[in-house]
Amino acid sequence: MKVAIARDSRFLKHLTGHGHPEHPARLRSVYKMVDENFKSKLIVIEPEPIALENLELVHTQMYIQKVLKTADHDFTSLAPDTPASSQTYLAAWLAAGACLTCLHALMANECDAGFALVRPPGHHALPDRAGGFCVLNNLAIAARYAIARQGFSRVLIVDWDIHHGNGIQDVFYQESKVFYFSTHDVLLYPYTGHSRETGKGEGLGYNLNIPLPRQAKDSDMAHLYREILDRLVGRLKPDLILVSAGFDGHRRDPIGRSLWSEDAFRQLTRCLLHACGQIGQVPVLFALEGGYEPVSLANCVHSVIKELLDGDPDTKPPGHRSRLAEDLIRKARTRHASYGIWTD
Repeated sequence: MKVAIARDSRFLKHLTGHGHPEHPARLRSVYKMVDENFKSKLIVIEPEPIALENLELVHTQMYIQKVLKTADHDFTSLAPDTPASSQTYLAAWLAAGACLTCLHALMANECDAGFALVRPPGHHALPDRAGGFCVLNNLAIAARYAIARQGFSRVLIVDWDIHHGNGIQDVFYQESKVFYFSTHDVLLYPYTGHSRETGKGEGLGYNLNIPLPRQAKDSDMAHLYREILDRLVGRLKPDLILVSAGFDGHRRDPIGRSLWSEDAFRQLTRCLLHACGQIGQVPVLFALEGGYEPVSLANCVHSVIKELLDGDPDTKPPGHRSRLAEDLIRKARTRHASYGIWTD
């Protein structure tokens, strides 16, 4: 596969203060890993700040102005857990813009997959407020832009960050053009994403939450994603897949509580590629979300990029059976059976 990444040193200018988990060293570690391992193998895209009219596809004008006003202060706060420096607005504008830049590269067939290596992350950001270290909802904006401006008709968002993407869910909860699939720990912030949250109105059934037990291991996640993605992609036939790529499920993450290794994310990527291969080439865009231990974060991103570059869509994902995963799949299918969207 041809893989493009979006990167920019200006993301490092979003300063969060001493001791905050979402700090610039996260991205420095990722960029160092990329330079040491993939420098000549990736297409590097320079992001551009997002246009105001595209921000307004998701965020309110009042909130956008609030973010812009942080430029007037060396240090301020958008939410109790989401600090901002004078350059935060620029990093946030670039992060959302990087996703659109990658999307354009995918549409122009310049690459088969894109990875926006950005900060601040996005999946907790709501239309009118920040939260969970997130300022702008990068992938929600990308999904709305793809549908409203570029003619896509069905978008699948896969969120494997260990924290539930309440912002993405909120934006699309009553819509049917975007299917949101998330696995996460409901005992962690933002304490949402219960299985009963399946959508509303036109969006009923287009929101799939699978809360994870903390004893879930790499093999459990591989089984779960293999079965769910094969069915989801095969039934939905999305024309665009967005991946909310958080790596705070790693066992060394300081604010996650999970047991996964970096190989779990390689296997999840393999499951995604295999599912896509069943319906033909589908553009896939990854955007960096969580992952707060710099070394393990870089190792996890390495696993995903290497699988994208070297993986074969025709190669089946790992076939290990997992009773834990089978139980989660059974519960999800039972909950969604009456909607008939991805279940029989």
